[in-house]
Amino acid sequence: MDATFSLILLLLFLWSLFSQRLARVELTAPVAFVLLGLLLSKGIGVLDLAPSPVTVRTLAEVTLAWVLFTDAARLSFRALRPELGLYVRLLLLGLPMCIGLGTLLAMGLLPGVSGWAALYVAAALAPTDAALGATMMVDPVVPARIRRLINVESGLNDGIATPFVVLALAGVAAAGSTSDTHTPGGALVELAIGLIYGTVLGLVAGWGLRHALRKGWATEDVAGSGVLALALLSYTSAIAIGGNGFVAAFVAGLAFGSTHGAPQRVLLFVEQTASLFSVLVWLLFGAVLVPAAFDHLTWQAALYAVLSLTVVRMLPVALSLAGSGLDRKTVLFVGWFGPRGLASVIFGLLAVEELAPPAWQTIVPVVACTVLLSVLAHGITSSPLAQRYGKASAVTGAPPAGPAENELPIRGMGAGSISGRRRGGRDGRT
Repeated sequence: MDATFSLILLLLFLWSLFSQRLARVELTAPVAFVLLGLLLSKGIGVLDLAPSPVTVRTLAEVTLAWVLFTDAARLSFRALRPELGLYVRLLLLGLPMCIGLGTLLAMGLLPGVSGWAALYVAAALAPTDAALGATMMVDPVVPARIRRLINVESGLNDGIATPFVVLALAGVAAAGSTSDTHTPGGALVELAIGLIYGTVLGLVAGWGLRHALRKGWATEDVAGSGVLALALLSYTSAIAIGGNGFVAAFVAGLAFGSTHGAPQRVLLFVEQTASLFSVLVWLLFGAVLVPAAFDHLTWQAALYAVLSLTVVRMLPVALSLAGSGLDRKTVLFVGWFGPRGLASVIFGLLAVEELAPPAWQTIVPVVACTVLLSVLAHGITSSPLAQRYGKASAVTGAPPAGPAENELPIRGMGAGSISGRRRGGRDGRT
């Protein structure tokens, strides 16, 4: 294990050196580390990467908590106000329709899948991840308005989908157990506690940081480390009082971001840490989840994966954006760039750890297959489709491309560094 860990650290360092150059050939962090994970498990057998279940669960939970908090905290409601209608359409209309359509498809297509299991599959695959289309997200030929729309949706839909995943996992677990400790009713109580607690914690912490910075009691460099601790605290303390840690982290980030009043660079340390942990999750996806899931892959699961990335995603997006003023090319572009990524991977890892083998062996392969297919399909099409759409937008008189202000960070080390440099060059503060 020491040799494996050393190799992983070496590859992380090498990636930091060449990420920009590798991104030019569509080799993003998710693609690279999924392949690495496969090689370390059942590939050429260089080393045996077999982490304990406790390690897998801890890494998955910590990463999801940090990502939920960071994405929410970086949100600028003032900057989003001009396009608020579009965000509401995608998140409050399109996302629920996507979950509903995915649930119905899972119940009709996947053999032996209960209603709760079908809901889990649909909710776990509803969140999108802009990191898988990183080259598109930083390509100036695509209008900034559209890049920002896709990025904001990606940053918030995982937090909105999390309660559905939690409820579904509780339902699946309750169906296969005689215990009353994990039930949908109990999960609802945990969600409510997490919602209230996270809101209060985020507001108090945001007020405290703003006050401390104004009084000169704190410096921005140290404040970044404190926000990192706060992100994890929102998760662990919510669990300690009987709440749902993921929901608490998400709403704490929203409340904190609306009140802290500090420059965006205060969150840079949290963003970079989340990016590092995200890369490790992609590694575990290739090493642990993909081999285990593909041992139980069926043709129904493969078909669902294809439909999930196309009809289940694109139809709700088209319906939710009808009458919004966006042309058909733009609606199709936004609908296609709904890659499944980090959140879906973590939900899959959590299902493997929480559910008995008979329960997860039917539903987790669907998640793994969809994400793997998305990594390949969206990674390959990101740059060419961005160029094609950008040129078509210029011909039809779409708003000119430019920097998307106050956009959320794109997950993934390579994309994150690109996004960060553009922000720094724009505001002159980093």
